[in-house]
Amino acid sequence: MPEYLTQKEAFGKCKREGKIIITEQVGEEKIKVTLAISEGDVESANILKKNIPKSSNHWNSIYKLYYDALHELAESFLQFEKVKIDNHQCLFAYLCEKYPQLEFSWDFFEKVRTKRNGINYYGTPVDSTDWKEVELQFSLYIKKLREEIKKRLKA
Repeated sequence: MPEYLTQKEAFGKCKREGKIIITEQVGEEKIKVTLAISEGDVESANILKKNIPKSSNHWNSIYKLYYDALHELAESFLQFEKVKIDNHQCLFAYLCEKYPQLEFSWDFFEKVRTKRNGINYYGTPVDSTDWKEVELQFSLYIKKLREEIKKRLKA
């Protein structure tokens, strides 16, 4: 697994490596579609959560669906700034660095990103305890990004 970088270290590395790409336009239709997709991901995860035993392996799916919603919303939010980010770590570093007023935690983003990478790339499953540690913060961050996106779509 890669070594832990602070928010500032990650942001600097992303800038140096050209991972932050300026785009020509804001894709409002894409943002609207992505907003709907993220809502579907969360709804699907919530359906799974309702009736599964604690020992189920469905926690991996729930975790990934919430993570995907968070990632999709962060990407959409940054489209308003005409920015495309090349990877998830850089996406979250940029979001935290450029929008401190949103009060997002870099450590939370790194925790869920590395946990999700563990599921996808290293065969490290999550369980109900892993999920309970992040559930509230996932929900709060997803809600905040949705609100910010909807405000900007109306503007």
